[in-house]
Amino acid sequence: MMTFCQGLPGQQPVPGTLDFPRNPQKLPSTSEAESEASMSEASSEDPVPSLEAEVAPDRDKEEAGKKKKKKTKGLANMFSVFTKGRKKKPQPSSAEPQAALHPEPESGPRLGGRLPTVEELKADLECGRLEAARPLLALERELQAAAAAAARRDVAQTAEERLGRPPAEGAEGRSEAERIFLHMGRTMKEDLEAVVERLKPLFPAEFGVVAAYAESYHQSFAAQLEAMAQFELCQRDTYMLLVWVQNFYPNEIINSPKLARDLQGVGLGSLLPSRQIRLLEATFLSNEVASVKEMMARALDLESKRWAQDVAPQRLDGHCHSELAIDIIQIISQGQAKAEEITLDLGMQIKHMLLVELVVFLRSYQRAFDEFLERCRLLRNYRANVIANINNCLSFRTSMEQKWQTSQDLPSHLLGPLSELKSHGFDNLLQKLFEDLKPLFKRFTQTRWAAARQTLEEIIATVGERLPEFLELHDCFREELMEAVHLHLVKEYIIRLSKRRVVLKTAEQQEELAGHIQANAKLIQQFCMQNGSPATWLHHALPTLAEIIRLQDPSAIKLEVATYATSYPDFSKGHLGAILAIKGNLSSSEFKSIRSILDIDTGAREPFKSLFSLIKVG
Repeated sequence: MMTFCQGLPGQQPVPGTLDFPRNPQKLPSTSEAESEASMSEASSEDPVPSLEAEVAPDRDKEEAGKKKKKKTKGLANMFSVFTKGRKKKPQPSSAEPQAALHPEPESGPRLGGRLPTVEELKADLECGRLEAARPLLALERELQAAAAAAARRDVAQTAEERLGRPPAEGAEGRSEAERIFLHMGRTMKEDLEAVVERLKPLFPAEFGVVAAYAESYHQSFAAQLEAMAQFELCQRDTYMLLVWVQNFYPNEIINSPKLARDLQGVGLGSLLPSRQIRLLEATFLSNEVASVKEMMARALDLESKRWAQDVAPQRLDGHCHSELAIDIIQIISQGQAKAEEITLDLGMQIKHMLLVELVVFLRSYQRAFDEFLERCRLLRNYRANVIANINNCLSFRTSMEQKWQTSQDLPSHLLGPLSELKSHGFDNLLQKLFEDLKPLFKRFTQTRWAAARQTLEEIIATVGERLPEFLELHDCFREELMEAVHLHLVKEYIIRLSKRRVVLKTAEQQEELAGHIQANAKLIQQFCMQNGSPATWLHHALPTLAEIIRLQDPSAIKLEVATYATSYPDFSKGHLGAILAIKGNLSSSEFKSIRSILDIDTGAREPFKSLFSLIKVG
């Protein structure tokens, strides 16, 4: 299959604007043209001299006779048609001297359908016979049409010759089609500018010199592009063809500052039929989306190989850093920018297609990261690469918000894979810490509650020793991770409180336990807040449970439980029962009555963060 593609895409950036030289080819001046009027044809390098050269005074009879034998060219021949077509006044014969000098008015058509002489026409007009001028007017129109037709042909031939020349060598990295586009565009623009600047002033407006040239060049340009479009174009040339037809030609040539005013009323139209443009656009969209998809997959493959090969991530401003997010957003941005360079509508079409491909990529990224978490735990740079990928989630989100200029939440199908990746990364970073804390929390059920503060202080000290490991996270993620630690400490404390299986039968015992819980809650809250935890929603989790244990009036307990269930909708009857079991002085009916308060719909429908759904009881 024939193709115009020369060279692989990506070797040379596609030119964004017409690369016209600032000093176009100089055309000969009017005086120069007069000195060369004897030449029958202008230089093939310039479409203008062929018209300028023939706007000159009549030569002597011998020279005029020679020029009649040559083929007339250009709009300027209109002048020679009318000057050379006049007949000289005939000499009267000796037999009719008076008739020749004083012709009698004629009332009908002349014999043989001959045209009237100047004297006859003058006499007819003086007598009011205006119809006598009709043959001459018809002749004039015929001559004008013939001259014009011979000129809308010579100009077309010039345009075809000029645009059909092979492009100059050079522009390394450009394909053959790109060089052809550039050559035709530059030639057409320079030639039309020369027509406007130097040829248009020489002719009356009704001659339509600029329109004649513009239409001929347009037709030749369109014919060559249409022939080119019949070949199987490579991806790069398909893009370039569309850019020229939809953008560069109408904007950089037809509507360029020097040509726009003269070409406004010409109505040149598009270089290709709309149906052919739609087919080319569909091909471009398909090619570009496939290319973006391939480049994103390649970028992820290279990144995941670095993880497996234990390559340490970059450090940027003290944080572990990965270029993956930047690379992916740049790939997508370039694909959309290419479509927008053709038309804004095509840019909107490809935007939706690329968003779909971005979601697919993010799912692949999440799966590749999960595989790395499972298989590469023993690598030296394992934790650093985990942190780098968590930080990548911020880079993706920020880049997407900037790219699509939205301050609102991005669609969940975009954020979902990133949220899962971040969550899995957090779990991995905190797994060892939580394993170290497990035996410490068990002490709560093995010792008296009075000694629990010492155990909690040891737990907090252990956490504090591990926090420097997370300094290479971005601040927002370090806060999220500290919130996860805060949640873990509160959750584990409630679990141990529920499993204590201790029964306190007196109000004094219950009040003492409530005091220990309040003190421990304050210690946890202060430590976590000082280290950046934003989890204010956890502030009442332990103090309210302590209040439920302290209160003795069932009605007051019910009110406290109802309020608590509003703050923590996942607080169930099972969780409440485990806390009430500590209060050994409640009757069975009071126990059931307090639990039944959770049967009432609290009306809480807003999204909430899980706490008690993470705690199993019973």
